[in-house]
Amino acid sequence: MTGTLYGVGLGPGDPELVTVKAARIIGTADVVAYHSARHGRSIARRIAEPYLRTGQIEEHLVYPVTTETTEHPGGYAVAMEDFYRESAERIAVHLDAGRDVALLAEGDPLFYSSYMHMHTRLTARFSAVIIPGVTSVSAASAAIATPLVTGDEVLSVLPGTMPVRELARRLADADAAVVLKLGRSYPQVREALSMAGRLDEAFYVERASTDAQRVLPAGEVDADGVPYFSLAILPGGAGGSATSGRSGRVKPATGGVAVVGLGPGDVDWMTPQSRQELAAATDLIGYGPYLDRVPTQPGQRRHPSDNTDEPERARLACELAEQGRAVAVISSGDPGVFAMATAVLEEAKQWPDVAVRVIPAMTAAQAVASRVGAPLGHDYAVISLSDRLKPWDVIAGRLSAAAEADLVLAIYNPASKSRTWQVAAMRDLLLEHREPGTPVVIGRDIAGPRESVKIVRLGDLDPADVDMRCLLIVGSSQTQWYGDTVFTPRRYPA
Repeated sequence: MTGTLYGVGLGPGDPELVTVKAARIIGTADVVAYHSARHGRSIARRIAEPYLRTGQIEEHLVYPVTTETTEHPGGYAVAMEDFYRESAERIAVHLDAGRDVALLAEGDPLFYSSYMHMHTRLTARFSAVIIPGVTSVSAASAAIATPLVTGDEVLSVLPGTMPVRELARRLADADAAVVLKLGRSYPQVREALSMAGRLDEAFYVERASTDAQRVLPAGEVDADGVPYFSLAILPGGAGGSATSGRSGRVKPATGGVAVVGLGPGDVDWMTPQSRQELAAATDLIGYGPYLDRVPTQPGQRRHPSDNTDEPERARLACELAEQGRAVAVISSGDPGVFAMATAVLEEAKQWPDVAVRVIPAMTAAQAVASRVGAPLGHDYAVISLSDRLKPWDVIAGRLSAAAEADLVLAIYNPASKSRTWQVAAMRDLLLEHREPGTPVVIGRDIAGPRESVKIVRLGDLDPADVDMRCLLIVGSSQTQWYGDTVFTPRRYPA
């Protein structure tokens, strides 16, 4: 009869935080296995030492490499794979002989633990029992004596080894967060916290629950001395002061308006700064479908309106800001490109005490261009076909001038339910200066759920293919098109 493999969670470091069940399994197991670096000092064994008994077999599994370089011919990955395979074979010998093995793991065995490598290699042949342990996350929360999350807040657990920009994006979004695996990665983690605008909220906790525990503001840590067993912790709303909002972010002391761009559709294309402004706002103002793209925050007020009510939206934003509210006016794409920034700034001239900030974002032309290559690789003009705010004669004159100058054109607002003839008129004007074979990119709902991209010849452009969800890119005489790729070379012939 084979033995049983026990994955034993030891908790964060204090031997008194070892559970009763874990202590019993450690004391009764035939074999106790644990890891260490090449220096031989095992944190796991030190935690478990009060519960060991005389006569137990100990299997000391020494990592061949941790953060240093290795001379293994296969490099780090192969060196570690060989180590885990050989370690599993050593443990399997005991299990085959009918001995129960307690494999020790700091924290919890299935939470960023080395035990998992043994589990996946051994459980196809042997029975395994997991003894959960207190994680370092709970210990760190206790160390700062602050609740991590309350109510409907969500806790994000992130590895510090993530790329800096991705880590910053996730931190900007988080209600509360814990960043593990620090050590050498701490400078990048601190940079990500700073990029997300949340460095001042974060704590650094080192060796939580042990005699060597240290707690510091995350921005005051000497990055050269950060051990692997440390973490950065960003508490949720309960960690803030009475004047703080969600996730402890301090609200502006006086009112103001931030005109915030959401990007073209995909939430991953929204900038960390935009996310931070939206989370910090007391009031959100915008076209209803755009507001639906913004996560709901406790206590925020939403003011949806029709897409044509731009002056009214701007007026409401200034009224609320003068009352001391922190207002975010949202736009799809970039707020300064045929969007709300102009309307708000125009209205704000009547409100001298209201500060207005514009938060940029990716605009639709860039999003559409990215789907086919680089049609905007050279000089280009951006023109709106909407004649609701300017006469068609002005639009036609600009189209002709840009076409005569051989500029690539990014066409915003090409059509709507009430504007159905402008696309054909534009096509006919451009054909006076462009070859019929000039590529036209029709991008619809880019990065949205109904995205589609179509490339047609200018001479074949059918207005029926274009609606209010579209943006068009019309190539110049130099724009090249092959297959699904369109690009405009940066060199222009002499």
